[in-house]
Amino acid sequence: MNKKILILKEQDRIWTYLWEDGEVVEIHVTSDAETEKSPAVLGNIYIGKVQNIVANIGAAFIDIGGVHCYYDLSQSDHAVFTHKSGKKPLCVGDELLVQISREAMKTKAPTVSSNISLTGRYAVLTSGNRRIGVSAKIPKVLRDYYKEQLEEWRDGDCGIIVRTNAKDVSLETVQKEIVQLQRRWVQLKEAALHRTCYSCLYTAAKPYITDLKNVYAEGLLEIIVEDAGIYEEIREYACREQPEYLELLRLYEDRQISLANLYSTRTVLERALRDRVWLKHGGYLIIQPTEALTVIDVNSGKCVSKKRQTDAVLRVNLEAAEEIAKQLRLRNLSGIIVVDFINLEQPESMQVLLREFRKYLSRDPIQTTLVDVTELQLVEVTRKKVRRPLHECCGTPS
Repeated sequence: MNKKILILKEQDRIWTYLWEDGEVVEIHVTSDAETEKSPAVLGNIYIGKVQNIVANIGAAFIDIGGVHCYYDLSQSDHAVFTHKSGKKPLCVGDELLVQISREAMKTKAPTVSSNISLTGRYAVLTSGNRRIGVSAKIPKVLRDYYKEQLEEWRDGDCGIIVRTNAKDVSLETVQKEIVQLQRRWVQLKEAALHRTCYSCLYTAAKPYITDLKNVYAEGLLEIIVEDAGIYEEIREYACREQPEYLELLRLYEDRQISLANLYSTRTVLERALRDRVWLKHGGYLIIQPTEALTVIDVNSGKCVSKKRQTDAVLRVNLEAAEEIAKQLRLRNLSGIIVVDFINLEQPESMQVLLREFRKYLSRDPIQTTLVDVTELQLVEVTRKKVRRPLHECCGTPS
């Protein structure tokens, strides 16, 4: 698989496009103004203060400096407190370390966690969870090897998750990074004891740099950046943490045609925001996000087949399943997703469809699960919420 990353700036927005085999698979957009004004930036770590506890929903609301964030009470047993107001596991007025784990979405407040995650290129250090985890995308033999070798590397209250990129490097490289993450965690806790409430102890890398960290390096051919300032930021990051990216990094300086025009990114974005998506053989999808869930309807449209009706319907559904998996990732749709495929009369055909749909969904870097099929043949899917969906956080750049 050949990959390419484009990063360009238009007005106050920074756009990141990930291409795989000549097709855009992810679009991320960030606003410099929004990032600077809001403390609730994904990954940031603060000393927060408990403002309210709502026991009947098992939650608390924690102030991180003008922003009240949702907090799951089940995490309080492993929290790192800088000030305790009472003997209960969590009390109003308590001050503790929290990390932004989910951005604000529509009317929902940002979510914070006291299970802190420090993410490296090859591993993640997790407080409050002492298990050794390995990415399911790493071959089983290598997963078992990592679990065995890293068992003794668990440090006190922290666990380790080995990321997919670790499959391309040595165990020693991963262990070296884990040591660095452990040192950072110790320094973070020590610093918290001497800082005031609402202090930001750790500022996450800018989203477009985080995107680079999360991209699987295998097959990456080029990182093209149009803005000179962003190029220098990424170059400094690469020198410090990912030197293998230096030879892939290129500053785009052509004054005759912009990067957006060269790669038709506006057209790509416009299509990613439409309700209707056409399939190759005449069928189409209708994608409609709502407050509670996303509904996707599969239609046969112009599809005409000389084959038996059952075979034709299955073919449209299989084509739709592959495209739906792509669209979930491209549009960053998350939460509950309900898919209304064209009805299949044969149970065997439904099993074929579900098997293939699971395979397509498994390619998504973000956890995506096919949950069940209702009696009405509605297929239920869930996708982990991390960032806001594309339709919420951007409009077409001018």
